[in-house]
Amino acid sequence: MTAQAGFSRRGWLLFGAMALLWGVPYLFISVAVESFSPPAIVAGRTLIAAVLLLPFAIRGGSLRHAMKVWPWVLAFGAIEMAGPFVLLGHAEMTLPSGMTGLLVATVPLFAALIALGGGDRGVLRPARAIGLLVGFLGVAIVVAGPGLFGGEVSLLAAGEVLLVAVLYAIAPFIVARKLADVPSLGTITLSLLMIGIIYLPIGLLTQHEVPTLPSIAALIALALICTAVAFLAFFALIREVGPVRAPLFTYVNPVVAIILGAIVLAEPLTPGLLIGFPLIIVGCWFAATGGRLRPPASIPSRLPIPPAL
Repeated sequence: MTAQAGFSRRGWLLFGAMALLWGVPYLFISVAVESFSPPAIVAGRTLIAAVLLLPFAIRGGSLRHAMKVWPWVLAFGAIEMAGPFVLLGHAEMTLPSGMTGLLVATVPLFAALIALGGGDRGVLRPARAIGLLVGFLGVAIVVAGPGLFGGEVSLLAAGEVLLVAVLYAIAPFIVARKLADVPSLGTITLSLLMIGIIYLPIGLLTQHEVPTLPSIAALIALALICTAVAFLAFFALIREVGPVRAPLFTYVNPVVAIILGAIVLAEPLTPGLLIGFPLIIVGCWFAATGGRLRPPASIPSRLPIPPAL
């Protein structure tokens, strides 16, 4: 199925699966940080996922291709995984998981700004420019909302999550410009393996308490469900609907994060969150697509992958 075709039933099932698989990590991270240090979470999540994906990468030969350009793979892993995973873990020690998921959804806004800095004037088209303004207005309301409507939010934690969004916006440019000829499975597996090995001693040194069973279960779920299984499902979605339309599920992730945070963790749905949420989603959509569901035919068929939450 090409990127311009409609979604098949299998495509919609995979789309829904990805919206869930990369919408729940914020819930699991929130539970894991109760007794794991952020570096320990990064080490455990990446190593477990790498071990699971390694046989597939070796059997298909993709790992061999990734090894040839390992410095760029490591750079991608540092920006896409090492930095974001530990920042999210630290931020969610004080920030609600639903708000975290919503702030991460600003990735398309920062990606549009990076594209503008790289000479893409299409970002200045009215619909996309308005989307940028609306999206950042939504961010301001979410971050400042607790102060306006009562309560408080850690500006440091919110800043950490927005930095994650910036890193997630940068990483795909590395894939598109330096790793375009490397199979995605090889890039992801080698990245996970290298980041896991680097973080293992840091995680051991920073882990000062005995992990609880809920935290252990959350860490295993992060590795199995939100990393290894999620990437395999994402590759299947790309094969089914094409790489242009597959990333559209990222607009649904915050909905999952907010709902699960409210139901499972009893996180409050504040006025700032309720007002800022639709502004961010609408702003991201217009900033990234100009309001179109189907991209123009001139868009390349090989596009970078979305953020690995």
